Amino acid sequence: MIKNIKEFEFKPLPAGVEGSMSVLIGNDIAPNFAMRKFIIKSKGSMPLHTNSVEHEQYVLSGSAKVVIGDVVKIAQKDDVLFIPAGVEHSYDVVGDEDYEFLCLVPNLEDEIKILS
Repeated sequence: MIKNIKEFEFKPLPAGVEGSMSVLIGNDIAPNFAMRKFIIKSKGSMPLHTNSVEHEQYVLSGSAKVVIGDVVKIAQKDDVLFIPAGVEHSYDVVGDEDYEFLCLVPNLEDEIKILS
């Protein structure tokens, strides 16, 4: 498979403010991992939540205050994040640029719990 990012549909996230996601590679193509792209618009956010699967993320652009458990940092372009399964995390975009990142997760059922 080779596709351009413009060929993918982005859907609004059910929680948070001004966030959207597209599944770039799903379990219909790859047996083990899914690749997703998230965009959180300037001034947008994703609430504190947990997932039942781990996340590996690569920041493509922008910056956001990211909470992962007890760690609070500003993540920005070219940063890499690891979020273990079950650990609470959230995102608040800082600055005028959209926060965009790739997120890789195992192809397993993912239970999401919104905490705030």
